[in-house]
This record gives sequence, C-alpha cells and structure tokens, in this order.
Amino acid sequence: LNKPEWYLTQVLMWIGNHAKFLDEKIQPILDKAGSSVNAGLEFSRALVMLILEKLAADIPCLLYDDTLFCHLVDEVLLFERELYSVHGYLSSFPSCMHILSEESCFQRWLTVEKKFALQKMDSMLSSEAAWISQYKDITDVDEMKVPDCAETFMTLLLVITDRYKNLPTAARKLQFLGLQKELVDDFRIRLTQVMKEETRASLGFRYCAILNAVNYIATVLADWADNV
Repeated sequence: LNKPEWYLTQVLMWIGNHAKFLDEKIQPILDKAGSSVNAGLEFSRALVMLILEKLAADIPCLLYDDTLFCHLVDEVLLFERELYSVHGYLSSFPSCMHILSEESCFQRWLTVEKKFALQKMDSMLSSEAAWISQYKDITDVDEMKVPDCAETFMTLLLVITDRYKNLPTAARKLQFLGLQKELVDDFRIRLTQVMKEETRASLGFRYCAILNAVNYIATVLADWADNV
C-alpha cells in the first residue's frame, strides 16, 4: 500500500515498451481489416482499467492514513500527467481521476489538501523571511516588493489548481475552488491579525510589507480571472 508507484511505473513501462511493436506490427493488420481501432491506445486503455481495479481495492485500506493517502494521490497525479503528455492517452477514456472523484475518496482528498495547505501557511508566516522579498536586491525584478509569504501563498494556490485541473467534472473542480477561496480568506484574516500588531508603526517595514502582499495577491487574482 505504501508503494503505488511500483505498479503505476510498471504500467507506464509496459505502454512505452510495447508502443513500437503495436504501431509497426499490429496497427497495419487492423488498418488492413478496415478497423478504426488504435492498437496503442487500446493497449493503454486496458492497462489503465487494471489500475482502476487496483485503486478501487486499495483506497478503502488507506483512506484514513494521511501519509499513505497523500502519497497515493501524488503518484496518481504524476502517472496521469505522463500518460497524457508522453503516451497520448485520450481524455475520453477511463482515467484514475474518475476513482479520485468518487465521493468518499474525493471528500478525503479535499480534507487532507486543506490540512496540508494550512500547515504550509503556518510555516510560511512563522518563517524569519516571511516579510522579506526574495528579490529585494534586484530592482528590475522586484517592482512590487512582494514579501516571501505572499509569493509562497500564491504558489500554493497555483499548485492546488494544477492538481485538480484534470478532474472529470466541473462540480468537483468547483469544490476545489471553494477550498481555494477558504484559503484566501484564511490568509486575509492572518494578514489582518499581523497588521493590527503593527498599527503603531504604520510606516514600519512589516506594515508596508503587508500592504505589498495584499496588492500583489489582488493583482495576481485579477490576472487569473480569465482562467475558466
């Protein structure tokens, strides 16, 4: 259960190793018979069906172990990425995202995603470099003087989007968007709390850094507004 990458990698290897044989030996036979079947894609589809069976059996066994469950999700997302980008798998075919979208699994995924995001926010705001810009010494890069915590937070949101963007239904994607909205609100509250501590020094370093953070986040969210 702690090594889903073993069978996921094995399947990718089988697909890659058989591609030439299927393309050069089997596909011409199908073409000659007037079939519209793509040998390579059908081979991939059959192997993915085996993975779906395996996932359906394994997930209930690790649903409440955060570490194992997160590792499984991470490995499945890497597998899906390679399956589509390297092996040309079709989005209309069955995929692992359908298993991750099933109710009990999906709710668990949302829960652990939120848990780890909040932990990340705790660590980024308690860091000594939280209010310092990574690029403070490079003037042409750092016009907005973005503090490290704001940049890290927006990267966190971007990573979450990247993880859920291939979910098969808009309803599931919207649930993840809801989580992102919660995180933005949580971050806003945390900034407000820090700001209240700094009101006596409203021209101080940290107060200005908070204003820069808010400006940066608002600007990036506006840029993302065109991304359906």
